[in-house]
Amino acid sequence: MRILLVEDDIELQTNLKQHLLDANYTVDVACDGEIGLFQGCEYRYDAGIIDVGLPKMDGIALITTLREKEIDFPILILTARDSWQDKVEGLDAGADDYLTKPFHPEELVARLKALIRRSAGKASPLIHNGPFSINTSSLEVKRGEQLITLSGSEYKLFEYFMLHPGEVKSKTVLTEHIYDQDFDLDSNVIEVFIRRLRKKLDPDNQYGLIETLRGQGYRLATLTTDKASK
Repeated sequence: MRILLVEDDIELQTNLKQHLLDANYTVDVACDGEIGLFQGCEYRYDAGIIDVGLPKMDGIALITTLREKEIDFPILILTARDSWQDKVEGLDAGADDYLTKPFHPEELVARLKALIRRSAGKASPLIHNGPFSINTSSLEVKRGEQLITLSGSEYKLFEYFMLHPGEVKSKTVLTEHIYDQDFDLDSNVIEVFIRRLRKKLDPDNQYGLIETLRGQGYRLATLTTDKASK
């Protein structure tokens, strides 16, 4: 999952970025609202974390502008302001949740995971597709009761597929959701990770788990209970 973090406090920004990286997220950062707006419009994100008190363009104006441009990734706002009016203003601007400073980074990560799940229509951290399951809290992947070990990048890719089953995703889209904006989008790394996921999760192609659509991209098959039991 790829996150946009807009925070002008460099110490806090660095600390939050490291916690998000440790939680297996890809993170792009911005130090002011104008840069945050450019990145939010230019790249695809799964969620945003935006501080209210930003230079050049404050967080409320940034969120309002993003929503006016129909950019709809879930947004968590950070605020040092304690009044309920400020929190309501942020939510009315289009934010989905808020945290008041100071806060524990672990709470931020938990709220972020919940936002991403809800935006994909998933309420529980445990997501199923046929015999396959993924726990977005523990980062565990299973086929039935068998625990499957994935690398960090393999997990990111499979989690994104599991949040969007049945949807065709191009190589460019998949790359943008796994890596930051400096990554070479022409790289064949996605093809490599797709092969690895197939080998680890569905080595006999029993389920046709990840489909290739020539000229379009890849799609995670939506597996029924009947197919899963075969």
